[in-house]
Amino acid sequence: MRNIIGIVPARMASTRFPGKPLEKILGIPMIGHVYQRCKLSEILNEVYVATCDNVIYDYIESIGGKAVMTAGSHQRATDRVAEALINIEKSKGEKIDIVVMIQGDEPMIVPQMIELAVNPLINDQSVKVSNLMKKVKSNKEWIDPNEVKVVVDNNNNALYFSREPIPSEKKYSGEITAYKQVCIMPFRRNTLLEYLDLSPTQLEIIESVDMNRFLEHGISLKMIESNYESFAVDTKEDLQFVEEAMKNDHLIDKY
Repeated sequence: MRNIIGIVPARMASTRFPGKPLEKILGIPMIGHVYQRCKLSEILNEVYVATCDNVIYDYIESIGGKAVMTAGSHQRATDRVAEALINIEKSKGEKIDIVVMIQGDEPMIVPQMIELAVNPLINDQSVKVSNLMKKVKSNKEWIDPNEVKVVVDNNNNALYFSREPIPSEKKYSGEITAYKQVCIMPFRRNTLLEYLDLSPTQLEIIESVDMNRFLEHGISLKMIESNYESFAVDTKEDLQFVEEAMKNDHLIDKY
């Protein structure tokens, strides 16, 4: 039996929206929605929140959840999740097989999205890390620097991640199918720990996208298309939009 866990990185000092993990959506802090919805996934053995903030740690503990304290110096969410994995394995005395990083600003996540992202690692031993992606539906989404875009090859392996609109339309008059990254990212244990040993890369820093580090070091990254509706919260306007979208959400009744 595979030992698969979810880890949700969260910190109060977000550059775009400070304090957003504890901003309330329908009366529940956003990080609470993400945690509880991840717990509904049958593919995960356990879910943890990785944080450097006592206020987030205390909140997760107060709802009966599991939280892991990590260093406050991490520049990348993937580094935080890797440290959390080390701490979890040390405390439990057992190795994890697959770690699913789920960003704490995806309050509309559904369990099926986690399963969709993890299945390639279960079915194909050559897949070391995967991400979900979704078709970009509007020009507003495409040009929004808070939305990470991705281009893929013919086998849906990632070629490049950018906050700019890619592929370019400047010299092309036909219809473009563009994709955005959906931040559910399963890793094999050793691949996640390898991330810590890989030196940060220029394109990773320029784009401020963790996954470019893998690509620049020649590690393949499988992308899986998702049709599930999900919206990340990067601004207060996003928060208002998501709160309206979640008013008739059936999953909330389960937690």
